[in-house]
Amino acid sequence: MKLLLVDDESKLVEALSYLLKKNGFVVDIAMDGETGIEMACTGIYDIIILDRMLPYLDGVSLLKEFRRLGHSTPVLFLTAKDTPDDRAEGLNAGADDYLVKPFFTVELVARLQALARRKNKEIVDTILILDDIRFDPQRAQVTKKDRVIQLTLKESQLLELLIRNQGQVVTKQRIIEKVWGYNSEAEESTINIYIHYLRKKINISNLKTVRGVGYYLPKSNITKVAN
Repeated sequence: MKLLLVDDESKLVEALSYLLKKNGFVVDIAMDGETGIEMACTGIYDIIILDRMLPYLDGVSLLKEFRRLGHSTPVLFLTAKDTPDDRAEGLNAGADDYLVKPFFTVELVARLQALARRKNKEIVDTILILDDIRFDPQRAQVTKKDRVIQLTLKESQLLELLIRNQGQVVTKQRIIEKVWGYNSEAEESTINIYIHYLRKKINISNLKTVRGVGYYLPKSNITKVAN
């Protein structure tokens, strides 16, 4: 699960990032509101953790603009502003949850997991069928001609990204941001290796390489069925 943490308290950010990573999250960081909204609008995050008091663009203004632009990514306010009016303002701006500093890490993790379950319910409960491929993102499994093929986490995330963006070129930069993270040091050669793994494992004959740009799956008959 990929999180964007937008907060300007460097010590808190460092400690919280460490704890979240220990709990299995991939964490990117923005230290001001302008950087935060730019990163948030990439669409690569599952959840955004947002402070209210930020340099350049405050959290409430950031969130209002983010929602105005049509983004539905769950947002949890993590802030010291704790009056009922503060909470109401944050929730009315479009926040999905509100947690006051100081907080217990176990509660934050539980709230994040609850937001993730709510956001991903449709995806988790869905199997994608593409031509002769039956893909279960939750289990990272492909069934092809009655043969079950187990994918690694990265292979599964890459395949899901390609399938859900059929008819569009998925750039290498977007793949790196979505599968490895915004601040990842992954290189294009890493993507090439994972594309090779996918082609070898499940033989997607119509997966095209757009040289120097990314990869492309032509539009096909994709079906979603209940899992």
